[in-house]
Amino acid sequence: MVDQPMEPVEGTGARAARLRVFLVDDHAMFRAGVRAELGAHVEVVGEASTVAEAVNRIAATVPDVVLLDVHMPDGGGRAVLEAMRRTHPQVKFLALSVSDAAEDVIGLIRAGARGYVTKTISPDELTAAIRRVADGDAVFSPRLAGFVLDAFAARPDAPVADPELDQLTNREREVLRLLARGYAYKEIAKELFISIKTVETHVSNVLRKLQMSNRYELSRWAADRRLV
Repeated sequence: MVDQPMEPVEGTGARAARLRVFLVDDHAMFRAGVRAELGAHVEVVGEASTVAEAVNRIAATVPDVVLLDVHMPDGGGRAVLEAMRRTHPQVKFLALSVSDAAEDVIGLIRAGARGYVTKTISPDELTAAIRRVADGDAVFSPRLAGFVLDAFAARPDAPVADPELDQLTNREREVLRLLARGYAYKEIAKELFISIKTVETHVSNVLRKLQMSNRYELSRWAADRRLV
């Protein structure tokens, strides 16, 4: 999925340079890439790879905008949001994730994020999104915005609790979605910055928890729940 291009913001370079941004993601290579791409436009004041580290460092630096990954091994973006909104309500959060699943988008927005974009976004679009969030706007790609509208309008087709899905970890859900989209194990490993062996372990865990025997059953199961 490719995010809808955003309108360029006049003077973005000069104005965004005053913005202080914090990066939260458990992949060091991805953080380094974001820092390199955004460094000319914003001041990156810090970064973290775990929930505890993020909470402590955000409190210490009090940035304007936090770029927040959704899924991390120790609780993920929602845990960071829930901890920070009580003590630092002035800090704004923009989710930046590989996941475009409805439950992830809605969960982060309910927790207090001002926007949600996927990691397919271009550096210029991300800079514009940061600026808009700092100014108080909400930023989504069209498809993700639809999830939020459905949820808050309480439409019948809005995502609901799913006991089977709830037993999967955040990382297992990510692997499941990519597997259901037809990704090979090697492609999933590259997309999520993990080893092929780790992908195999997650797939085995998902099959066991859902009591299924192969990826084709998983794909049908994911499609039925609109996870693909």
